[in-house]
Amino acid sequence: MISVLFAVLTALSNGTASVLQRRAALGVPDGEAMRLSLFGHLLRQKVWLAGIALVVVAAVCQAVALATGPIAVVQPIFVIELPATLVVAGYVMRVGVPRQVWAGVAAVTLGLALGMAAAAPVGGSEDVQGAAWIPALVATGAFEAVLIVSALGTAGDARAALLGLAAACGYALTAALMKDAMSQLDGEGALGLLTAWQLYATVVAGVGALFLLQNALQAGTLVAVQPMLTLGDALISITYGVTLFGEELRSGWWLLPQLAGVALIAVGCVVLARSPLAAANAAPPRVE
Repeated sequence: MISVLFAVLTALSNGTASVLQRRAALGVPDGEAMRLSLFGHLLRQKVWLAGIALVVVAAVCQAVALATGPIAVVQPIFVIELPATLVVAGYVMRVGVPRQVWAGVAAVTLGLALGMAAAAPVGGSEDVQGAAWIPALVATGAFEAVLIVSALGTAGDARAALLGLAAACGYALTAALMKDAMSQLDGEGALGLLTAWQLYATVVAGVGALFLLQNALQAGTLVAVQPMLTLGDALISITYGVTLFGEELRSGWWLLPQLAGVALIAVGCVVLARSPLAAANAAPPRVE
């Protein structure tokens, strides 16, 4: 229950941060795409800094969730970040929550419940055994390289979607590294955590994922980015959970309801990302 609670808090923080960061990214010139100077423009915007503050809160909550539960359980819960954020934003901005949003919320919620019930993740270790990180990091690096190179050859929503998936892969890697690092804290205390390479790799992967996400949000619309980011993070995290931590999922005919759950989540994310509350010109809460 602790891991689920903190996973929900993480989703709320990350969802709100995504909307704020999208708002800030709209003012960045196209010429700054895929350059470090992108951060120079964003750092001057209070709305972006507010989004980063929520990212920090989300990171702390995520660390607690991963330290107390399987990654295949914790990460998929994050698919609720967009629907929860839009519902809260509707009430905060006093614009009402349209039926379109409620339909998307229902689809995502039902899809998550169906997928998790069918998959029923169990077991797994708290840390990664042996040298399993080596092939995982090589495969992740190759996958990221293909996505980024492909994105550079496109523009608009196509680039946004590819970079959104690359960011999702980065965030999933960050979660896996974070879980492994937190196991060092449990086993060897603070000194073990501070001397673990996974802790510093978590920071590098997190910053890289953040950089890719900012470029995805700058390149295209939220409807192109959010489904790739949300589903990609969940599915890749489950892959890490199974391959690195030995977590087990139901197979066989159980794959059918699992795929149905994924499809419902995808449809829900698209519906939500197309709603007025998620549109680029929707006024977010004022940040002073």
